[in-house]
Formats: sequence, C-alpha cells, structure tokens
Amino acid sequence: MTKSRCSYSEKLALRERVKELTCLYSIAQVSGCPGTTLEVVLQRVVEMLPSAWQYPEAASARITLDGNVYQTPRFEEAEQKQAADIVVGGQPRGAVEIAYSQKKPDMYEGPFLKEERNLIDEVSRQIGLIIERRQAQEDRLNLCAQVRHADRLATIGILAAGIAHELNEPLANILGFAQLTRKCPEVPTTVMRDIAQIEAASLQAREIIQKLLVFARQRPPTKATVNLNQVVQDSLYLLESRCANEDVKLTRVLCPDLPEITADGAQLSQVVVNLVVNSLQSMCGAGSITVRTQSCDDAVCLIVEDTGAGMGKEVMEKIFLPFFTTKDVGQGTGLGLPVVHGIVMAHDGSIEVDSQPGSGSRFKIRLPIGQQRT
Repeated sequence: MTKSRCSYSEKLALRERVKELTCLYSIAQVSGCPGTTLEVVLQRVVEMLPSAWQYPEAASARITLDGNVYQTPRFEEAEQKQAADIVVGGQPRGAVEIAYSQKKPDMYEGPFLKEERNLIDEVSRQIGLIIERRQAQEDRLNLCAQVRHADRLATIGILAAGIAHELNEPLANILGFAQLTRKCPEVPTTVMRDIAQIEAASLQAREIIQKLLVFARQRPPTKATVNLNQVVQDSLYLLESRCANEDVKLTRVLCPDLPEITADGAQLSQVVVNLVVNSLQSMCGAGSITVRTQSCDDAVCLIVEDTGAGMGKEVMEKIFLPFFTTKDVGQGTGLGLPVVHGIVMAHDGSIEVDSQPGSGSRFKIRLPIGQQRT
C-alpha cells in the first residue's frame, strides 16, 4: 500500500513537472516569434497558463501590465487565487494571476501546489525578461536610427559647406558688377530697375549661403556671457506685432534667476526667432505660442510650444534637412530649422521635438551652463 502511494505521488510530481516545462517552453516559443507584438505575446501566454495548473478545468488566468489587461474568457475574481508581480528594471509593472472558479482542497498554498508557486514566479520573471529584451531592442533600433540621422546630417553639412564656398565667389562678382553698373550715369531707368532686382536676388542668395554655413557649422559662434531670458525678451519684441496681426497669442514664461551661459547671443536670438516664425507658419488661423525658459540641472532650456497643425513622424524625421519644407512656395526656404540645429550643435546643446498632427509642436533646446568647446 505504501509503495502504491509513493508511486502515485511520484507520478503526480512528474506530471506537474512536465506541465511546468511545457508551459515555459511554449512561452519561450511565443516570445521568440519574429514580428509578434508584445500584446499578442501576453494574450497567448495567458491562454497557456490554466492547462499548467492542477485543476485546468476550473482555472482561469489574467496578466496585467501598465494598466492593460490580458485574460482568459472566463476569468473572474475568486477567493482561491495565486499571483506574482511582474518586475521590469526593478520596478513592479503588473502581475500574473491564476484563479479557481470552484473551491478546491487546501495544499501547499491554499489549493495550489509548491510547484505551482515556483511556476507562477518563473512565468512572471520570464514576462519581465521578455519586456526588458523588447525594450532593449527598441532602444537599439532608436539609437541606430539616431546615428544614421546624425551621419546623414553630417554628410549634408559637408556638401552644403562645399556648395556655399563654391558659390560665394561668383555671387560676389555678380553683386559687385551690378553695384558698379548702377553707378554709371547713362544707364536707362528701366535697366536700373533690373539691376536693382539683380542686387536684391544676389543679397537673398548670399543670405541663404550664410545660413548654409551656419547649418554646416562653418561659421563658429562668437561666445560671451549671455542671459537667455534677455535674449528671449529682445527677440520676441521683434515678433509681437506680427503675432498680433495674425491673431496668435504670444506668451512668455521666463524662469527667474536663470543661470547665465557662454554663448553667441546673436545666434541664440536667431534660434528664438526661427522657432517662433516656424510656429507662426504652422498656424491655421488663431492660436497661441508659448516661449519658456527653465533651469535644467547643468543646463538652461528654451521651450517653444504652439497650437499649430503639428507634424507626423515622417515629417519630423526631415525637419532638420536643408530645403525641406511643408510650406507653400514662397513662404520659406526650408532653412529655418536646419539653422537652429546647426547653432544648437555648435553650442554643444541638444534639441527634442514632440509633435502630433493636429496637436501642435513642442521644441525643447538644452544649452549647457559649463564651459563649452570652442
């Protein structure tokens, strides 16, 4: 009789072990399927769990993660329930739960076996590892995309600098000869008007070349001690009337006692003006633009927010490329934001962009307080 009981106990333990390993193997297979979203993985995992417990006919399962719920069709809160936390990066993010719809006799932990406690702990741990691996993969993909984007900007910068230098000399000749021609007294009035247009076009082309050189960081900034609040005040003074004329509310929220930084005040003023003008051009009628300054640890921050049309992901990936623009012909050269990028990078700063179509845009620029490279 004793031998029979031992044999049954061993068979029960073996059966539970097989169920446990089968469950974990199935989870590994599901999580390893390429192209499967985390939501699909969690739903498939939760559907596997009841069969791994001692009473599968009465078991139901639920996984919660960051407020999202994945459960078997007949899951319901019950008195007899087993749970384990899902921990990701040392932080609890959710839980795995198994509940019995029918009351079962007490064993190691209520109606649950010791092996089932080990299993649910391992399942929660595996889910945490799945999430960590996927986050690491996303971080790697984002980092690779950022590196590719930086390489692309650097290549375009080199090309832009080369083109700008090559165009400078012939453009200077055109402008110089046009100005000399205007000094000739016998030039007819109609020709003088044409020469004036040549001068204006040459000056506009020279301004574009200067912007290309700033983007390519071929024009190093002239740095001095600067108060960002004062730069913002002086820059916005020039734009107030334009905002009022276009029915756009311009708001300043300036941080008191903002630390001074070493920077080129004229270039930072250009950053403020370009960002605000970019926001103005994104408006479809009345709206608002808010310009903030903040003290951010070892940096000062300039934030420009608007209630304009916003941007999708594809547009956001191109906004710092020279001559890329979504504006109508004649409304912009597509150099405003690339110039902002060039100036910020020359100041060892960084730019964060947050935007959604129909929800406006937010540009956050960080400029270090400490000594920057020259």
